Amino acid sequence: MSFISYAQNAEDVLLWRALKHVPAGFYIDVGANDPEEHSVTKAFYDAGWHGINIEPMPSYHEIFLQARPRDINLAVACGAEEGRITLFDTPSVNGWASTDASTARAHRDEGIEVVEVQVPLRTLAGICAEHAPGPIHFLKIDVEGFEGEVLRGMDLQRWRPWLLVIEATLPNSRVTNHASWEPLVTPHGYQFAYFDGLNRYYVAQEHPELLAALSVQANVFDDYIFHHLDKAWRRATAADLSTADASQRAEAAEAELAQARALLADARAQTAAAQEQYHALAAALQEAERASKLVQDHADAAEISRRDTAAWALQLQDQLNATYASLSWKLTKPLRLVGRYSKLEALVPPLRRVLRASLVSLAKRPAVRRLVLAVLRRFPALDQRVVGWYSRLRGSSSLAPVPPGVPPAQAMMSQSARRVLADLQRSRSNS
Repeated sequence: MSFISYAQNAEDVLLWRALKHVPAGFYIDVGANDPEEHSVTKAFYDAGWHGINIEPMPSYHEIFLQARPRDINLAVACGAEEGRITLFDTPSVNGWASTDASTARAHRDEGIEVVEVQVPLRTLAGICAEHAPGPIHFLKIDVEGFEGEVLRGMDLQRWRPWLLVIEATLPNSRVTNHASWEPLVTPHGYQFAYFDGLNRYYVAQEHPELLAALSVQANVFDDYIFHHLDKAWRRATAADLSTADASQRAEAAEAELAQARALLADARAQTAAAQEQYHALAAALQEAERASKLVQDHADAAEISRRDTAAWALQLQDQLNATYASLSWKLTKPLRLVGRYSKLEALVPPLRRVLRASLVSLAKRPAVRRLVLAVLRRFPALDQRVVGWYSRLRGSSSLAPVPPGVPPAQAMMSQSARRVLADLQRSRSNS
């Protein structure tokens, strides 16, 4: 895994090259400024180290307390003595705050706003005595031209950081200023090791093995990247993953949409089939209603017909009963009896004689004749038979010539029979 550098000029890369073998080391950062941006100690903190962060700007103190809970975070300035000092802050430019009045004048000359703030002043030796529990593996000093005053307040004989990293140029300039403060370092057993264009590196004489690690600049073999690039890559990777995830979600959504469309099509087909079944059932129901109405109509008609038939039967029964009760039915009973027993040949001759005598006798009586004619008038067929029969009973075997205009039914009658018939007709007409 690549080393992630947060420092302004890769200072942490060189320090890590020299000190990465130290587990959970200790550092002091004078002029820490920000817990992450341009921080020389952020990578070490992430690797499990801890230390002292000294930043006089009150606005940064709360940030350090939140970002570095394992560290000792002091909102003070370091100098040659204890007390208070004016801090010249540059709100528009992060990291340019300084306790050096000449540096503040230079910022004003360049048109940069400078704000004066009173802050506590502590010596670095006093801070080490209070907060340094053991070995100090590196000390970094970046105080915008005030490095000499910080060194004057440090006891390098008592407190022996393994490595020193000290800013060696004037603020926002390539002009070096280490000559003004280097005599405060090298006489105390520290050897110059490397200049990176901004800082000078020194190694304590008791740790000469670290000199080789500081012989060249940070390079590709250190396998490092700046945190901005790391964050950009992480964002790009996250974006790629997000894009891939979004693509997968889009594909899943497309699949779900296709499935939803298929379900919709199936639902529409089922709806169409249901509608078709509904129309068929509706048509069948209408047909059933028509058939039911037709059956009901037929039933009503049959009931009416049954009632009419019953009424007609009752009417016929009434008519038949009336016929049975009528006088004519009673008078013609002998004739019906004769017809019923006409096959009895033994009775035919006597019956004929009796009937002939009776008819002749009755025919001679005007009242009886009128009654018989009235009855026979209701039954034309019987009327003709009785008339013909009567004429045959009165007739003789010799028939007289038939006069013109005699009906064919009387053509075979005797003259006497036709006279009797004529008498009967006249009597019927008169009645």
